Amino acid sequence: MEIYVSNLDFNVSEEDLRSYFTLYGEVIVAKIITDKETGRSRGFGFIEMSDDTAANRAITDLNGAKVEGRAINVTKASSREDKGGSSSRGGHRSFGNSRW
Repeated sequence: MEIYVSNLDFNVSEEDLRSYFTLYGEVIVAKIITDKETGRSRGFGFIEMSDDTAANRAITDLNGAKVEGRAINVTKASSREDKGGSSSRGGHRSFGNSRW
């Protein structure tokens, strides 16, 4: 299952993000989205977990949790098709085969 995580502190690394979710199960991918020009975090990322039950438990437990002083938002990621368009702005990224 793919999970969208937002309101991340800009200092949270991909390894930090992975460690929060591995408490719940196997993390296949942990990705912080960065600005293309500066390379700095944009404050959100994605997690892919192998087990849907573990992923749902992580979503429930971590949504609203304080990480680096900020309450993070954790939801199931939705594909661009679910959002009704293919714009590169807004919405959540589908993992598909592209892997970002």
